[in-house]
Amino acid sequence: MTDADQPVDEPIRVLLVDDHQVVRRGLRTFLDLQDDMVVVGEASDGAAGVARATELTPDVILMDLLMPVMDGVSAIAAIKAAQPTIEIVAVTSFIEEDKVTSALEAGASGYLLKDADAEAVAAAVRAAYAGEVHLDPAVARLLAQRMRERRTAPQLVEPLTEREKEVLSLVGQGSSNKEIATALFITERTARTHVSNILGKLGLSSRTQAALYAVEHKLVQPRTS
Repeated sequence: MTDADQPVDEPIRVLLVDDHQVVRRGLRTFLDLQDDMVVVGEASDGAAGVARATELTPDVILMDLLMPVMDGVSAIAAIKAAQPTIEIVAVTSFIEEDKVTSALEAGASGYLLKDADAEAVAAAVRAAYAGEVHLDPAVARLLAQRMRERRTAPQLVEPLTEREKEVLSLVGQGSSNKEIATALFITERTARTHVSNILGKLGLSSRTQAALYAVEHKLVQPRTS
């Protein structure tokens, strides 16, 4: 069982940012039925989303990418710069490689397509809250394909300690903080601290970026099962 499967003492506070009211209404209706989630607010454009994030400090934001006033990528970057502990899942209608990479580089911790079923949306929210990487399968395939196509030699991760490299390898496998703690015989709090230090040393803004970095730099040990 992963952190994302564990019950939480307080509901996950979710903010919905999308310029289509019918989309927000549908998401709110479903998420409010979840015992471990509560929708604390909505916004209809990126700028309003940034303001609402400051006002409400939600745990997780579901962020549309194509919106008026301020697009989702700009809003993600602004929110993560001001409140890095807020997790953001990018949501869009179709896959555009530049949009995917821009959202992840801005700090998104997940990426969903709008045609994802309701359970996938809930799973993405729980995964983001637990500090896990969650990508739509089609998006994951695209990123994996792009990394396979690259021919540049992997760079050594000199700024990291050996322990941090071990942690980064596990992040690259999609392990949660709890799973990292168990694997390395450390506390979950220590695992969280290592992840934070890794992000700072590598100049990354999200766990998703760290996972992609680990894969790209061949720091991930293949699973045996």
